[in-house]
Amino acid sequence: MFTMRRLIIVATVATLMTGCASQNPYDNQGQAQGSTGMSNTAKYGGLGALAGAVAGAAINHNNRGKGALIGAAAAGAIGAGYGYYADKQEAALRASMANTGVEVQRQGDQIKLIMPGNITFATDSANIAPSFYSPLNNLANSFKQFNQNTIEVVGYTDSTGSRQHNMDLSQRRAQSVVTYLTSQGVDGSRVSARGLGPDQPIASNADANGRAQNRRVEVNLKPIPGQQYQ
Repeated sequence: MFTMRRLIIVATVATLMTGCASQNPYDNQGQAQGSTGMSNTAKYGGLGALAGAVAGAAINHNNRGKGALIGAAAAGAIGAGYGYYADKQEAALRASMANTGVEVQRQGDQIKLIMPGNITFATDSANIAPSFYSPLNNLANSFKQFNQNTIEVVGYTDSTGSRQHNMDLSQRRAQSVVTYLTSQGVDGSRVSARGLGPDQPIASNADANGRAQNRRVEVNLKPIPGQQYQ
C-alpha cells in the first residue's frame, strides 16, 4: 500500500531533482530579513512537488509511486519557475531602488515596495513630488522588463483629519502613481489603484514620526492567476 511516508519520500526526491534542474543565480541575493537561506525557487518547487505528489498518486491508482513522482516533478517545476522569476525580479528591484528611499520586501509569493511620504507627495496633495519621479521611472523600466505580475498600487494616510478626506486623498495618490506608470509604457491592464486612507497603519499615529511612516504608498506585485512561469 502506498503510505503517506512513502509519498513524502517520493516528493522529497522530486524536489531535489527540481532544484538541481533549475539552479538560481540569485539564491543568495536579496533575501528578505530573517531568511533561513533557502531560495524562493527551492521553496516554491518543494511545496509544488509535495502537492503534485499527492495529486499524482491519486490519479494513478495502478502505480501510486510512479504517479506521485511524475506529479511531484511537474508541479515542482512550475513552482520553481515562479520562484525563479520572482527571485530575479526582486534582485533587480533592490538594485534599482537602492538609495531612493523605497523599501523592497519579499513576502511569500509577493513583492512589496514601500514608498515613504517624504519622497512621494506634499502634504494634502496628490501631485507627484519632484523627488518621486526618479524612483517611479526606475519602477516603470523594471515593470516593463518583468511583465508577468499584477501591480496593485495602494495609498495610505495618517489619521489626521476626517476619514472620508483621507480615503479620497489616498485613492487619488494611488491613481496618480498608476497614471504615471502607464504614461511611461507600463501595461495598464496589469495595474490597479486602491486607497485605504488611515487603515492598516504601520506605526503609531500618536506622534509625528509614526504619522510620517503611515503616510506612504505601497506597490504589491503578485503572480498572474493561471500564468505559467518557466
